Order: sequence, then C-alpha cells, then structure tokens
Amino acid sequence: MRHDTPQQSCRVFDRKINKFVFSRSFMDVQSEILNGSKIKMHIPDGYLSPVTYGSLYAVMIPLWYRASKVLKKKLKAREVPYLAMASAFTFVIMMFNIPLPGGTTGHAVGAALVAIILGPWSALMAVSVALIIQALLFGDGGITAIGANCFNMAFIMSFSGYYIYKLLSTGAGLLSWRRIAAAAIAGYVSLNLAALFTAVELGIQPLIAHKPDGTPLYAPYPLNIAIPAMAIGHLLLLGFIEAIVTAFVFVYIAKTDPSLLGFKETLPTPPQGKAPGPDPVSSSSSLLKRGEGDDASS
Repeated sequence: MRHDTPQQSCRVFDRKINKFVFSRSFMDVQSEILNGSKIKMHIPDGYLSPVTYGSLYAVMIPLWYRASKVLKKKLKAREVPYLAMASAFTFVIMMFNIPLPGGTTGHAVGAALVAIILGPWSALMAVSVALIIQALLFGDGGITAIGANCFNMAFIMSFSGYYIYKLLSTGAGLLSWRRIAAAAIAGYVSLNLAALFTAVELGIQPLIAHKPDGTPLYAPYPLNIAIPAMAIGHLLLLGFIEAIVTAFVFVYIAKTDPSLLGFKETLPTPPQGKAPGPDPVSSSSSLLKRGEGDDASS
C-alpha cells in the first residue's frame, strides 16, 4: 500500500481543487454573468484586483478623514441622532432586495436623500457605516471591496445627488413641485451613476489582471457585458424606486421639520395691540432660507 507524505497529499489536493475551479470555460462564466447571477451593486471579495481595491481604499481614507473633520466642526448636537438614524435607514433600505429579470436583485440606497437632508459629508459617513456593517456582519459586499463599495454608494451617490438637487431646486419653494422633482431626480441619477461606476470597476478587470493566455484573474466580464447588465435594471426600475423613496421621505421631512432642509418657520409680526400668534388671514408661514450647515465646500 502506498503512503503519501503530508506534502504529497497537499499537492494532490491542490491539483484536484484547481481542476475543479478552472474546469468551467470562460464562455460558461460569461453565460452566467449574462443571466445576471453575479451582477450586484455590492462588489464581493475576489472580483477586484489588488490594484483596483487598493486604489479605491486610498481614495476613501482621506475622504473619511475629511468627513470626520467636517462633522466634528459643523454637525449640530440636535443633528447627531439624525445622523445615526440616517445610517440605520440606509442600512435597512439596502437590505430590501428587489428581484430583477435574469435571477439577480437590486435595491435602493438612500444616499442622495441623506445628503439632501444632512449634507454630503454626513451622507458619506452614514452610508459608509452601513456598508461596513453589512460587509463585516452580513457578508453583503466583500471586505477587500469596502473601499470600492463606499466610493460608489457613499461618495458618488452622496455628492452627485446633493449637487443635482441644489442645482435644480435653487429658488424653489419648500413644497413646490420643482423642489420635490429635484429631490426625485437626484435620487434617480445618483443611483445610476453609482451603478455605472460599479460596472466600470468590474469591467476593467479583464484588461488589467489576466493570465498570459488572456484568462481573467478576477471579475471575468468585460465592459460590454458589465455596463449593460448594471444599467438596464437601474435605468428601468431601481432608479425609479430610488426616486420615489427620495421624494416621499423628502415631502414628509418638509412638512414635519423643514429646518432639516435648510428652512425655518417664522410667524408674521402681529399688529400692535394684538397678542402674538398666527394671523388668521395669512395662515401659511413664510419660509426663509438659511445657510447650509454641512456644505460640501467646507
């Protein structure tokens, strides 16, 4: 009877594992991707090369540092609980996955809404915390890909959504259709931008990390597969869900606490001889714009 040494047994086991792992052809993997089974907004481990995820970590670390400095300086005490609730809100909303054709799923994020309410730096931190918890405790998104996922959903969504909203809502009343539409458009466009960046990060992997024979080492699908796979579901469905959620929560906040949106209510000055109180003739309060407390330029 033949008795292999432990080293020989390990080599035999490695050969069997490699044979099993690489038994599928590249076309089989492409077919799997076309069916939508691997296209997700949360990038898992093993799909990005060290160059890619290392670079995105290098981008996010100074952004996290800058955000902490801005929040420490600008965030008011009454807004701290809102920041915690915003992080919890994005965490919960990202857990509700919506089935899409081809067997994949998608979800809203809420980053644009948080940026509109608390500012882009607050949104960056709130969404980042949610994404890190999801990766560490629930395996939703890879640990090596935390920088990439935070770049796409916490940075791109927050800042693009914030500036789109500011651009489209300038001069509009608090509950005017233009301001509500601006919030909805900010949610729609920012989610699709995040999906586009995700698709590009995945799609460039075959170009920058492959074997001598051209076999990809990480994400196997090229840009002409990754971008349509991400874009179709987000443009046709998920973007509208993000827009509706953003608009509805925006209207609720505008009615209950407009100060969070940069407005404050002031009662009209009562005529002499009358006690202070709301004027029955002028029942609606005047809304005065205040400066943004958490502006991106800070």
